[in-house]
Amino acid sequence: MSVIVTDTGFATDDWEAGYTALQDFPSDEAGGGLALDVPSDTDPTELDGRVGSVAMIRIDFPSFSDGRGFTIARQLRRQGYDGRLRARGHVIADQYAMARRAGFDEVEIDDDLARRQPEDQWRARADWTARDYQSRLRG
Repeated sequence: MSVIVTDTGFATDDWEAGYTALQDFPSDEAGGGLALDVPSDTDPTELDGRVGSVAMIRIDFPSFSDGRGFTIARQLRRQGYDGRLRARGHVIADQYAMARRAGFDEVEIDDDLARRQPEDQWRARADWTARDYQSRLRG
């Protein structure tokens, strides 16, 4: 099982349509209503113009020290992707604000991580727009 983390705390996964692996995704912009699984070693420029109609993109984080998923998310948002964007895997509570700033809407973690880092640790970082150094300098 997995837990979905949003700005309001823990939730159950409401996505029931399944996922398509990136290597199985057509090269043209098809796939409306699909969810796409994107590995962390994907070049974001390969996705430019291909994912506009995809309902959700789930980017893998194989370890908490692998930040490539943040770059992919940021590039997708800059390319105009406005669908649901989910980080999946080894994202820790301390990285939640960075994930939101990079463009992620939510984070998917496993039950074990949710036990080790309970909901209150994630909710403490939910005010992600006011906790960056630029806001503190302006304030």
